[in-house]
Amino acid sequence: MTIQDRPGSLPRTERPDAPAYLTRHQSRRSAPEQPDQPDDGSPLYLRRFREKDHRAEPVEYDGNVIGASRAWAEVTRTKEIVPERREQHAAIDCDIYLVRHGETQGYSSESGLTPLGSWQAHRRGQELARRVTDGMAVELLCAPTNRARQTGEHLRRGLLDNVGMFGREAVIGELRDDRNFRNFEVATPAGPRDVTSAFRTYHREMEKYERVGLGERPGWLVDVDRFWGIQQGGGDPITHWLTMPMLHFEPPVSCVRRFWRGILTARANTEARTIVVATHSGPIRAFATAAMGYDPGEPFNTEFVRVRLVAGGTTALVLYRNRVQEVVIPDLDALPPNSDPRFQE
Repeated sequence: MTIQDRPGSLPRTERPDAPAYLTRHQSRRSAPEQPDQPDDGSPLYLRRFREKDHRAEPVEYDGNVIGASRAWAEVTRTKEIVPERREQHAAIDCDIYLVRHGETQGYSSESGLTPLGSWQAHRRGQELARRVTDGMAVELLCAPTNRARQTGEHLRRGLLDNVGMFGREAVIGELRDDRNFRNFEVATPAGPRDVTSAFRTYHREMEKYERVGLGERPGWLVDVDRFWGIQQGGGDPITHWLTMPMLHFEPPVSCVRRFWRGILTARANTEARTIVVATHSGPIRAFATAAMGYDPGEPFNTEFVRVRLVAGGTTALVLYRNRVQEVVIPDLDALPPNSDPRFQE
């Protein structure tokens, strides 16, 4: 008695017949060949391919004759691997650079840039000068804060230095403020204030509450205390502003809308086809997030988001950190008005 014949033993697993794939192969080998396809010893898959290729209508594609039907060739053709010709590229009507300010001496006061921040802005202006050609006009705008204004001034000096060094005839405009590109604001008892200006009021009021013990603190103090607590703890307060609702802070969508209004207004009011804007990281990041569909992160000092308005006035290309996103330019007049009268566009 073998082990398999003993009671309670495992079932037999050996099979005397050939595996199914071998049975099918043997049946195909034994079948008579078609008279027009003699068995030349080539593999079956190759003979079947040649038979299909013989039946297909020959198509000439890119200088080569391929054995495929014309319908199949059209279906499988993709434009993604065929580069566009230069004459097919979209015509760009205007280039806008949203540049974050250089390194600042601090965010608790309007103290302006550090020497490193001034150098960063000057170097960024020199880099942007490489894109300036003969006959080009460049418009310069800035947010109404010391650090943004000083960044704009050093950007202009860098542009003038390298445009002169390259020997190009270009018009570099004077720097001017544009409130559309201001930083996000906080609703204080004295009215909307830039988050840096609001800090001074917050610090003064908090000291009063702690010294005198006036009781419950108003909501705007609580919001600002949370925001600056994250900053002082080494966190990212801009992420908090983007993701957590704060009742007394200007919402990110409001900043995005007035940035678009500033872009379209600046384009309509100048003949320049290049506009450089010195502004703040929070609204820039909110603008990029709205365009990309995800938070691409905080821009570094003097890093920029580039907005290219496509001729025709309906779409724009937003470029940030090696990614390009085509977006539809919003019709701001068709959008519902800002529901919070404290933060008017």
